[in-house]
Amino acid sequence: MEVHFTPDIEAKLHALATETGRAVDEFVQDALAGSLEELAQVRSMLDSWHNFLFNSFDPDGLVKSVTGGKSAQRGRVNLELPLLADNGNSVPMKVSVESPMTEADHVKTIRLLSERNPERAMAVFHLGPRAGVAEVSSRVRLAGTQRVVALAEMSDGSLYMGTADVVVTLSACLDGAG
Repeated sequence: MEVHFTPDIEAKLHALATETGRAVDEFVQDALAGSLEELAQVRSMLDSWHNFLFNSFDPDGLVKSVTGGKSAQRGRVNLELPLLADNGNSVPMKVSVESPMTEADHVKTIRLLSERNPERAMAVFHLGPRAGVAEVSSRVRLAGTQRVVALAEMSDGSLYMGTADVVVTLSACLDGAG
């Protein structure tokens, strides 16, 4: 493999090689090997963190707590949130539900549920066949990194859900007032 460096980097490498008494190629190879090892450790730490934050959450339990024990099927609901939200006070979101939106088959409500907010039911949107399309866009407040659930109730009473994970760097909703 051939690697090209900018003249500044190459000059620094030659200076370091001279100081240490090692060949430039050997110096670069050792530095790269150390960086790759650190990168693997960071990756392992981030994987553990992600598993702790997101895999311990049970969206079915949250849905049942809102629906009086009724389960929701996965699918038909698409929840879009940014992967990273710098500020939990105003996080853009979009929910869309696959539905013909006819009188006989339409979305009645879309609920947004939070795993970590003081008020778990963040929003309820009421729709009907005259809405034409089952889609809602808004902004929500999030109390930290979490998985958010979008729950759609259909005109026949069936429930569908979709989830999205979001990492929040500055949390909102911390005063307990919701």
